[in-house]
Amino acid sequence: MSDDKERTVELHYEGGVLKLPVFTGTEGESTIELKTLLGSTGMTTLDPGFGNTASCSSKITYIDGAAGILRYRGYPIEDLAVHSTFLETAYLVIYGELPEPGQLKEFSDKLRDNSDIPAEMGAFIDAMPRNGHPMTLISSAVNTLAAYCDDSVDPGDENQVELATIRLMAKLPTIAARIYRNSIGEAPIAPDTSLDYVDNFIRMTFGDKAPTGELGELFNKAVGMLLVLHADHELNCSTATVRVVGSSLADIYSSVSAGINALSGPSHGGANQAVLEMLEEIRDSGISIEDFLEKVKAREMRLMGFGHRVYKNFDPRSKEIKVLASQILDRHENPDELFALALKLEAAALQDSYFTERKLYPNVDFYTGVIYRTMGFPTNMFTVLFAIGRLPGWIAHFREQAVDPAFRIARPRQHYIGAAERRYPGQG
Repeated sequence: MSDDKERTVELHYEGGVLKLPVFTGTEGESTIELKTLLGSTGMTTLDPGFGNTASCSSKITYIDGAAGILRYRGYPIEDLAVHSTFLETAYLVIYGELPEPGQLKEFSDKLRDNSDIPAEMGAFIDAMPRNGHPMTLISSAVNTLAAYCDDSVDPGDENQVELATIRLMAKLPTIAARIYRNSIGEAPIAPDTSLDYVDNFIRMTFGDKAPTGELGELFNKAVGMLLVLHADHELNCSTATVRVVGSSLADIYSSVSAGINALSGPSHGGANQAVLEMLEEIRDSGISIEDFLEKVKAREMRLMGFGHRVYKNFDPRSKEIKVLASQILDRHENPDELFALALKLEAAALQDSYFTERKLYPNVDFYTGVIYRTMGFPTNMFTVLFAIGRLPGWIAHFREQAVDPAFRIARPRQHYIGAAERRYPGQG
């Protein structure tokens, strides 16, 4: 970020004129700094949802929603999705640069060495209600990690934060797989240090029931790609939550646990489940794709998985996953009918000017649910996979904030519209 001393904007208000500095980032919008606004004018700004407010300066992710651009540390998501692995992308997001082969091996080895969880923690997870939503259980388990890893809870100690980084990345898939297996009444499967990160998670989850052969390779590739696509997305709700909680100097485990809770909301992490429910409704009702889209245009039904709050073009994360989705559909002996239905729905919507003129294009959630469902994941596990993918971004933002010279505890203002001062009855 650079501060062009000659670039300012003037706010004219009753009582004077305030000059506000304009900051220019590497790319994207310029930013007006409002740090002196309240003290100089006695006024604040009102921005519901913080859609026009930059709460920090960051080097992690760049998004241009109008152009459909997403880059991690400068690298286009299209390149990373095709050419990178999840661990390489995670390293990039967390540490700022693509790793050299030796660095990637060291990172991978550390995750393997730390992938198991303490026996006492395993017993704690096993004692949780097996019918509870996995996001609730995972959030609780991550929060509890701080008690089992109390030598890595000081946010002001870089060595402890690094140790916590490794432990979170290593243990979250193990925790998630154990919670899933508890939910189906199956014994947990210990991590296999001979497998890579994604293959090990799939094995811990499904055991011998995991897809094999060419189809298994496609599924593993799809999961790896989806984790890459979800690794970070700037200051979305859950990442902003991690930063807000971390700004209180809470430890990284508490902050990530809060992020998991934010992601669990249907308006954030549950969109791919909503897509499946829409496709099931279309299938079960027997309505044609054409008639369904007419009902969408008449606002009688909702088209899920299309459009995005940030992207006003194709979601750049959706293109490559569609290719893999088509390959899985072609090679599956008993393809899920919802898979084929999703492809037909997308094709029909993109041929209709109603949707293209409104820039309603498929987003990353459109195909993730059908891929996960075809693999055998229940719908309540979809957001768990989202959380595993988003973990590097949460960690990166926590770490970046901790060393930011402009670091302050988050404390938004409010626009008060309640009652003016009133006297308690009988007090004059």
